Amino acid sequence: MNEKITALKAAFPHTIPVLTGFIFLGTAYGILMNSKGYGVGWTILFSLMVFAGSAQYLAITFLTSVFNPVYALLMTLMINARHIFYGISLLDRYKDAGRIKPYLIFGLCDETFSIVCSTNPPEGVNRNWFYFFITLMNHSYWVIGSAIGVMLGSIVSFNTNGLDFVLTALFTVIFVGQWKTQKDRKPAVIGVLCSVICLAVFGQSNFIIPSMIAILAALTLFRKAYRDQIKPCGEKESLQ
Repeated sequence: MNEKITALKAAFPHTIPVLTGFIFLGTAYGILMNSKGYGVGWTILFSLMVFAGSAQYLAITFLTSVFNPVYALLMTLMINARHIFYGISLLDRYKDAGRIKPYLIFGLCDETFSIVCSTNPPEGVNRNWFYFFITLMNHSYWVIGSAIGVMLGSIVSFNTNGLDFVLTALFTVIFVGQWKTQKDRKPAVIGVLCSVICLAVFGQSNFIIPSMIAILAALTLFRKAYRDQIKPCGEKESLQ
């Protein structure tokens, strides 16, 4: 028990920036869920079981329109495909995690990945429990933010017009952040060009899936140039 408490105390300071971000993003998500008729139970359950911020925002559209399972599957897969590369780079760090490994895999998100890759536990702190509490706390922040938002939305009347732009803003911030931190920007340029071309060809309502297929095909063609760039988490090159 002391081992776990020590790991918890060591992990918490590293998650404070995530706490501030997830509370606000989670609150906006909860308000949107409430505005679409989903109460506290459904919102908390969704955040507990799905825990995929951008995909959860997108799922609001799926829940409130004619459901297209193929479109939902492809969109969710493409949005979260980056986790494949996260998982590959964390193979060494999580290989001895034992019974907590399934949760470490489930709870992996962009913010948790960044902390785990850039931080080593202090001397005397169990590595696996350190990573576990980082993952658990980040997960908890998102659930708490969602709960605050849905409860706030049920008590106070909000004008939610434009609030769903949070999803667009979130993707924009992620893209800008990646653009600034990555030295090789060719994949980003390929993604933008494919999207613009498909938008012009297929129109605003039908360009998403063709653009995803085009991006995947283009990156596959250039896979040889990038296959050597996937390095274990913690190596300097993986954080550039």
